[in-house]
Amino acid sequence: MSDNLFTAAGLEKSAPQPLPDRLRPKKLADVVGQPHLTGEDGTLTRMLRTRSLGSLVFWGPPGTGKTTVARLLARETDLYFQQLSAIFSGVADLKKHFEAARGRRQTGQGTLLFVDEIHRFNRAQQDSFLPVMEDGTVTLVGATTENPSFELNAALLSRAAVLVFRPLDSDALGKLVERAEKEEGRRLPLDEEARGVLLRMADGDGRAVLALAEEVWRAAGKDETFDAKRLQKVLQRRAPIYDKSQDGHYNLISALHKSVRGSDPQAALYYLGRMLDAGEDPMYLARRVIRMAVEDIGLADPQGLVQANAAKEAYHMLGSPEGELAIAQAVVYLATAPKSNALYKAYGAARRTAKEAGSLQPPKHILNAPTKLMQAEGYGAGYAYDHAQEEAFSGQNYFPDELERQDFYVPTGRGFEAELKRHLDHWDRLRRERTKDEDET
Repeated sequence: MSDNLFTAAGLEKSAPQPLPDRLRPKKLADVVGQPHLTGEDGTLTRMLRTRSLGSLVFWGPPGTGKTTVARLLARETDLYFQQLSAIFSGVADLKKHFEAARGRRQTGQGTLLFVDEIHRFNRAQQDSFLPVMEDGTVTLVGATTENPSFELNAALLSRAAVLVFRPLDSDALGKLVERAEKEEGRRLPLDEEARGVLLRMADGDGRAVLALAEEVWRAAGKDETFDAKRLQKVLQRRAPIYDKSQDGHYNLISALHKSVRGSDPQAALYYLGRMLDAGEDPMYLARRVIRMAVEDIGLADPQGLVQANAAKEAYHMLGSPEGELAIAQAVVYLATAPKSNALYKAYGAARRTAKEAGSLQPPKHILNAPTKLMQAEGYGAGYAYDHAQEEAFSGQNYFPDELERQDFYVPTGRGFEAELKRHLDHWDRLRRERTKDEDET
């Protein structure tokens, strides 16, 4: 049955309508949680005020109003609203919508083509939008939960402004709950603490908080009020928004790594808990912890790598959930350890010099000479065996003759690197003294 027949028959009035649909805003000013876009001085408000609406890409998590705002833009600009999903559409569908838009354009009617999950289209499909965007056949509004910089073609992005939709904060979610209570004509049967828990369960998703509210109303008995514990039992628990292969994954691992680097074990434990709670592979986290140990602690505390490796082995032995505690221990150890990226920088500099300098021969005095020919060529001649020297240090040059001595590794003086710095400074002094003596003789 078509939508028109459905409406004409009056069946839409008797069909159950979810609360999020009933509360869908009627104008941009009613949209909550996006004041930077829909507020009095918001980006979209200014565009409408100056009649300068162009093609757009809406980037943000689910339930933040992307589809609703697209509908409202079409209504407020008198554009025909056409919606399609990249998940269920192919090239044939696109061609059909483009032809329909061309037909409407000939009659003076513009088209706002809203494409949900636009990042699901491949490169060729994304390129097909370019001609109809350029000639004004459609005003494209694409919605994506993934970073457009990575998922959308540069050509498409150059023709569309990217607007960021933010997760709804507790105030915005609270306004939606208040609207729901007004719509239902009754308050949610929750005490103050449970109300806060409900908002946190929504995880910034406006559609989710309304769906959760409906569940509460359905589950509550007459004159029953849920506390936080009862609420969690009734609703179970909504999984955090977190795609292990996409943006959420990279954002959280970045936050974990930077919290360790920033010596904040409290924040580091929080992000570790977020990732484990969302189902991240603990062995992935264990490998990243090892990377933190060598990249951000290094020789300032050599035990950091020992702790990180031990955590990996402990998890491998114990499994989940007991082994996760070992990873948490390593995270806290690294976050509280002295920090140094001296080794990380030294290795990078050494690699660059090795690549740029080419295949230089080591100095002959440190080359082995197993044959008479090699001895005759001077291999091994003049080599000073360090253990036979005073302080077990010869001070000889080990770099190629064509390459000046380089100081790749410069200890920070923090943690164990303070001891290493003392050794290096001592050897540098001896090297200068012995080089000076050789020059004088």
